[in-house]
Amino acid sequence: MTPTSPIGGHVFVAGGLATGGLKYATEIDAEVVQVFVTNPRGWALTDGNPAEDASLRGSGVPVFIHTSYLVNMGSPDPAILEKSAASIRHALRRGRELGARGVVVHTGSAVSQTREAALRGLREHLLPILDEIPADGPDLLLEPMAGQGNMLCATVQDLGPYLGALDHHPRACVCLDTCHAFAAGHDLSTERGVTETLDALEAIAPGRLRLVHANDSKDPCGSKRDHHENIGAGHVGAAAFGTLMRHPAAAGVPLCIETPGKGERHHQDILLLKRLRDGTDA
Repeated sequence: MTPTSPIGGHVFVAGGLATGGLKYATEIDAEVVQVFVTNPRGWALTDGNPAEDASLRGSGVPVFIHTSYLVNMGSPDPAILEKSAASIRHALRRGRELGARGVVVHTGSAVSQTREAALRGLREHLLPILDEIPADGPDLLLEPMAGQGNMLCATVQDLGPYLGALDHHPRACVCLDTCHAFAAGHDLSTERGVTETLDALEAIAPGRLRLVHANDSKDPCGSKRDHHENIGAGHVGAAAFGTLMRHPAAAGVPLCIETPGKGERHHQDILLLKRLRDGTDA
């Protein structure tokens, strides 16, 4: 039988990773959660609360961590590289403490330097971090972006040279954001587009898809704009997510929403995805 993909979302953790996060997960009927373990718009690295860590780890709910939005391993600025590396190392350590399955990191931008120079820097600074991940540590999940600016990785095809710079390290895996992919030019609004995108991903990074950020898009395909929309309310459309979950490359891969709103809006997004998964919604 084809493995079933758990469906959940990024959760609010006011009151503690477990106390707040699991409460919100219950509220939205999430089967998997994603959390921040630091301020996503800052560089400060905070220690965890051992009791909260133990509660979340013992809950049985699959956990993923998202690193700070400031992380950029393609930067030409040595200070940014140093802070980015420290942030990733911190998230991987916290991931081990939480029993997380993966740590999501944006694939970054070359900023003012050439793509070739940025990839050389990526190899120099990120490859050692991958080598440090212990056998029981979470995988690092590379999340391609929407294609704005001088992004290193937007399309599925961009993952080829990116993973190549990292020697196709076994701990370098993939988080596919459907809004990002759509904005980068993958037309996920059609069954053919979804199939071609996942076929290409499997050819370039076989067996490396570990998480899907399930987000609709406010903007048209190829817009290079990263504006998330609720499931079925954007240009991607709800049917695409059912097609995605039926593709062999996504079999059993968790889906995590990062859609607008909170509470009941997130609950409705998750319920719709579950109906598409279970074949109870057209």
